[in-house]
Amino acid sequence: MIACLDLEGVLVPEIWINVAERTGIEALRRTTRDEPDYDTLMQFRLGILDEHGISLGQIQDVIDGMGPLPGAAEFLDWLRARAQVIILSDTFYPFAAPLMRQLGYPCLFCHELEVNSEDRITGYKLRIDDGKRRAVRALRELNFRVVASGDSYNDTTMLGEADAGILFCPPQNVIEEFPQYPVTRDYDELRRAFIEASGGEIVADGSSLA
Repeated sequence: MIACLDLEGVLVPEIWINVAERTGIEALRRTTRDEPDYDTLMQFRLGILDEHGISLGQIQDVIDGMGPLPGAAEFLDWLRARAQVIILSDTFYPFAAPLMRQLGYPCLFCHELEVNSEDRITGYKLRIDDGKRRAVRALRELNFRVVASGDSYNDTTMLGEADAGILFCPPQNVIEEFPQYPVTRDYDELRRAFIEASGGEIVADGSSLA
């Protein structure tokens, strides 16, 4: 079995919300929980960054002060002891690097940024359109059972492509629009959901829910 996890909202806080809080730019609080079209969201963000003169370095300074969500590192260690794990994220490698270090460098598939000589973000490059769903499809074509978990609109195609999909701490609008996926609210519930969805590949032994 391979477990595919979203990053922001599942293992780490939302990066853009932290940037909004540090800079005082409330418009940057908008995330994939609010906007299902990723390109629309990113173009909006890039416009805000340009308007306010925010550099990549300033964003990285915010990220350096972040850490995993409470309990996330322990959950990830638990899961990696029982299954192969791939993080499928719509973040960018320059953003994710400090967080990956704190999570023990799990495997991460995400995107790239375009940055000019003044350290300003001018654009972004998707690795491939709808990459989360297509990564899960490729893994299933390799005859892996895939269980996926995410929290936002941009995770729902991944959840639908997987053998089993699990929502983790999603907003109410996502719950209402995608009632077919079980909802988990903490890491103990997420552990149980992975055990149930694993098809017997994860065994609920005495230590598995510790």
